[in-house]
Amino acid sequence: MNKKKVPIIVGPTAVGKTRLSLGIAEKIGAEIISADSRQIYRFMDIGTAKPSLAERQLIPHHFIDIRNPDEEYSAGEFGKEARRVIADL
Repeated sequence: MNKKKVPIIVGPTAVGKTRLSLGIAEKIGAEIISADSRQIYRFMDIGTAKPSLAERQLIPHHFIDIRNPDEEYSAGEFGKEARRVIADL
């Protein structure tokens, strides 16, 4: 089985993860999969440190603004969808 490596960047808010991920994605021609539990929700821009629209247009991002705040979304759903996106990429 040919397994590919997927880089993962983790850390607290405001330490530069977005800037680092954009630089890496640009250098290796990758897309970004957000695993932030709050960034999936539309209209919740304050306090979530979402990448700006300009940053999202520069490098494709997945799982940002995909649900309204009143919609449920589970870790299991995220896992299934994220594995599909990773396989497609």
